[in-house]
Amino acid sequence: MSEYALEVKNLSMHYDTLDGNVDAVKNISFNVKSGESFGLVGESGCGKTSVAMTLLQLQPENSVITDGSIKVDGKELIGLSENELRKIRWDSISIVFQGAMNAWNPVIKIGEQIREAMREHNPESSKKDNIDKINELFRMVGLDESISERFPHELSGGMKQRAVIALALSCDPKIIIADEPTTALDVVIQDQILNELKKVQELLGLSLIYISHDIAVIAEMTDKIAVMYAGSIVEIGPTKSVFESPKHSYTRALLDSTPSIHGEKKKLSSLDGEPPSLINEINGCSFSPRCPSPTSGCRDQTVEMGLVQVGEDHFADKCCSECV
Repeated sequence: MSEYALEVKNLSMHYDTLDGNVDAVKNISFNVKSGESFGLVGESGCGKTSVAMTLLQLQPENSVITDGSIKVDGKELIGLSENELRKIRWDSISIVFQGAMNAWNPVIKIGEQIREAMREHNPESSKKDNIDKINELFRMVGLDESISERFPHELSGGMKQRAVIALALSCDPKIIIADEPTTALDVVIQDQILNELKKVQELLGLSLIYISHDIAVIAEMTDKIAVMYAGSIVEIGPTKSVFESPKHSYTRALLDSTPSIHGEKKKLSSLDGEPPSLINEINGCSFSPRCPSPTSGCRDQTVEMGLVQVGEDHFADKCCSECV
């Protein structure tokens, strides 16, 4: 049996559009151990949510997986039928969706929506068993049992988000993907949701994939981090190592734009420009047009790209790692 709960190798996916193929996920590889917290960080449009949806095989109809492998507990997901995938979603891997406000059917009570998922995956369980489990999950995420009998519009944003976490846990998955779970919530509720996620993960021994554009949150939540830019992973390694010794110019730019309560005060830096279009083929270093200190090698369109080892279990894009 594999030591990894999730293994992703050379995964590529594009969207078919009228303007051409949008290469949203390009040759992505990473592993997540059982009980490990893995972070995926990058600015909007870099491909984070596309990775999440591809892992669950929930991407839009115009998407095409062109290469790669996704293994959950050693079982290959690429090539499975929709019926086979339904048995794996929520049972083995589930997701806390980005928009809790829109994740619920507005005309069905919260408890019934969670029971629907449980009945689909565990038809032999009785209604009483399911209700007892939902009540236990609600207590775990800090909700009152009465939430089961409420409609989504009767809940605040934070309560809906906690209920989504309970929904994601309802079929005892081994891996949870949290895609920007604190979007549109105030900072106090954000902190409460993050604490609940950490508590649940430690209590149940889950593997957690945390997706965010907020690198400070990623630092707090994860053991390992991958930095994405233009559909590719440009740096990956232990969170502590990446924060203390970033090797890619984009990682350093993200850190320089994030305030810290530790150390001396310094002026924050912004990153000029925009990410490149993912429709056009990108040759050489995709970050070079925005890089604060590009070299002649960065501008070379024939430069060989790819991750190289820069530390213990720490890898960065070859181009940038040679510039450090």
